Amino acid sequence: MRISVRDTQKIDKASVRNVRDVYNFGQSHIFRWWNEISQQEKNNLLKQLSTIDFQVLNRLFKNRFQKTVKIVAGSMVSPHVIKQPSTDAEKEMELEAKRIGEAAIESGEIAILTVAGGDGTRLGISCPKGTLPITPISKKSIFQLYAEKIRAIQQKYRVVLPWYIMTSETNNVATQRFFQSNQFFGLDHSMVLFFPQKMLPVVDFNGRLMMDSKSRIIMSPNGHGGVISALNEKGLLADMKRRGVNNIFYHQIDNVLIKMADPVFVGYHLREGAEISLKIVKKQSQEEKVGVVVSCNGHLQVIEYSELSSEDMHAKNEDGTLKFSAGNIAVHMINIDFLGKICQKRNPLPYHVAIKKMSYLDEKGNVIVPAENNAIKYECFIFDIFKHVKKWAVMEVLREEEFSPVKNVHGDYSQTTAERDMINLFGRWLHKAGIPVPVDSQGNVIGLIEISPVFALDQNEFIHKIDKNMQFHGSLYL
Repeated sequence: MRISVRDTQKIDKASVRNVRDVYNFGQSHIFRWWNEISQQEKNNLLKQLSTIDFQVLNRLFKNRFQKTVKIVAGSMVSPHVIKQPSTDAEKEMELEAKRIGEAAIESGEIAILTVAGGDGTRLGISCPKGTLPITPISKKSIFQLYAEKIRAIQQKYRVVLPWYIMTSETNNVATQRFFQSNQFFGLDHSMVLFFPQKMLPVVDFNGRLMMDSKSRIIMSPNGHGGVISALNEKGLLADMKRRGVNNIFYHQIDNVLIKMADPVFVGYHLREGAEISLKIVKKQSQEEKVGVVVSCNGHLQVIEYSELSSEDMHAKNEDGTLKFSAGNIAVHMINIDFLGKICQKRNPLPYHVAIKKMSYLDEKGNVIVPAENNAIKYECFIFDIFKHVKKWAVMEVLREEEFSPVKNVHGDYSQTTAERDMINLFGRWLHKAGIPVPVDSQGNVIGLIEISPVFALDQNEFIHKIDKNMQFHGSLYL
């Protein structure tokens, strides 16, 4: 159906242009139920349309089969990586980096940036991922776990760190209410700042807008790369400057082993005068679904596992080790002056295609729950700004100490594995303190252990505080 002249008289000129675009780009099916919906629902649908650039959407769909990463044969090499220290000289270098990092944290130059705009559909939840209960015994949420880490840092260094949390339109209100109902987990609420990222429409395999109600187009967050434009457009880069912040510790919401504002990492970033720095872990296998950090034609790049060729994925060095083994864990230090320069560029990040399974409304108004992937989302990734980076630092960390994301309902990278990894981490702390902890044949702790960051932020602090005469009896909460 077509919207009548009488309908267009009720809306402003900008909305009329948006309606014309709907017809010009073959998306008129979204008005199928126009005569059935209320005036408020009509207004809401028109408001959604006002956020959609149909020319861009059409171009993205036409280019959906193009790979966003273009690699010249033979140009890709492994980057220089700061390895785990093994020699006295390397250990002294790490201590020096830590001193530099601690000085920066104490001076208030560092802010925390958490990307939490995802909708958690892969986890089968209808609430912000950060609200997911995650700790082994107390079942604290991911947000509370991170808040306690920040509190511990603030107490240790006698500083107050601003915490910027990127949400999305779908979870912004719920996220803020969660913090408010929990009194911001003991943090100064004026230092916790929320900002939503942009949303993009979801289309089917024919490029048609998908709807989840008769008056609502399905929209999706524009990826973790959306943080760059969001920070700039919401005035938060300027806010950081006013607060004396020079560098951002960036991480994503789902990695429960994150070392928040790790002073060693901060120190290496500052010592190198880096614009961006990142942590990596060694890939567990050739097919592990993590992005790979490489150097290509003198520039740092992350190649998503879905965009890495089979030849490069399986390439090995002469000693039999994996040639491209630097797995990206999405933990970065970012200089805000560099970020400001990126924001001045036109379209600095390309969009990547994500094939998903999405429930939708069919032409008869019935909700269809598909058995297979049926939808296309468009996302930009923060690591695509690496091509603009001239100075960087790449730091290798141990997976068992710093990387355990919650992405799936079952299997690898699930809530179950995250809890196991936390328990095993705390078990190693106890072992280092001389307190025996039983493990099974796979090396997993037998029992439950949870150590709040407020009690001990890291292994050294734990060993200093713990009673060496205590015994583990299968369950421990500190």
